[in-house]
Amino acid sequence: MKQVAGVSEVTDEDFEAEVLGADLPVLVQFTAEWCGPCRQLAPVLGAIAFEEGDRLKIVQLDVDRNPRTTITYGVLGTPTLMVFQGGEPVKSMVGARPKRRLLEELSDVL
Repeated sequence: MKQVAGVSEVTDEDFEAEVLGADLPVLVQFTAEWCGPCRQLAPVLGAIAFEEGDRLKIVQLDVDRNPRTTITYGVLGTPTLMVFQGGEPVKSMVGARPKRRLLEELSDVL
């Protein structure tokens, strides 16, 4: 599993173990290499991963390389942010956003 600034990369193969089986809530960024807003969001997610790592796990999933998980959760655009808790998706947001707004939107799961 690759890590970029505190944000791990997951795949179709390890999604179940890393996300659905996690003890903490998990924020999954469905991303793509060609996605500009995804790149904008990367430092925001890295900062939140660093600050909230004891309460929230943050991972990325490349939609082009992992179509099975992307289709399973109905992801149509990038970046899509999905929060999983207890193996279930509990929140979904589409588009890049500033750190303060993202933390506000995550306050109910932190």
